[in-house]
Amino acid sequence: MFEDVFTPANLVYLAGAFYVAGLAITNQIILRLFILGGTGVYLIYYSTIAEHPLWEAIYVSLLIGLANVGGLTSLIARNSRLAIPAAHADIYFDFPNLPPGDFRALMKLAKRSTVTDDRQITVEGEAGEKLYYVISGSTLVRKGDQAFILAPNLFLGEIAFLIGAPSSASAWLEEGAEVLEWRFDDLRRKCARNTRFKLALEAAISADLAHKVAHSMGRDAVRVDNIPKPMIDALETVPKN
Repeated sequence: MFEDVFTPANLVYLAGAFYVAGLAITNQIILRLFILGGTGVYLIYYSTIAEHPLWEAIYVSLLIGLANVGGLTSLIARNSRLAIPAAHADIYFDFPNLPPGDFRALMKLAKRSTVTDDRQITVEGEAGEKLYYVISGSTLVRKGDQAFILAPNLFLGEIAFLIGAPSSASAWLEEGAEVLEWRFDDLRRKCARNTRFKLALEAAISADLAHKVAHSMGRDAVRVDNIPKPMIDALETVPKN
């Protein structure tokens, strides 16, 4: 009965079914599992089709299977919560567009600190060198003749990073704010080496930028002329980063 079902011809059909099913699925982990199953069936086929095992075909199939296992392991590790660094686990959910592995890679390049004094980090019209992410604390932003306060959990300096243009606004962090910062050069080198990381980071920044644009010019925005002059003068004396 067993031999009647698992004939050499049926093994080929079964292996082909695994491959076709895998290639029809966009989920990379499931795809690789199906391809791995098909490779396993082919190994059985090459071991039984002839009087002696077809060693050349078996060796090649084993190499294909090992390469697939390596890629599968990498994918699982990239998406595993175990990849989240303990030092930054508290902010992981602030980056919903980043898989755990890409989040870990991004945090390895970051410097996390608390602002001890009011600090200006971007200057409108001037080229920036760093990308910032505000974890806690308010940010005062001035763009042209408009000024507004932004809540935390946002990127700053993202326009300069994405397109290499001068900063689109001036921004000040309040004393006590907690912030992550990355040097543009470090991020660009990482993006050049890893396209997947580049796409994930750009998706996270773009989502943040869309949210910020939607809220920054709302009812909380005021004209700079309406801000008391002492406050404006005080901002001018805040040290630049």
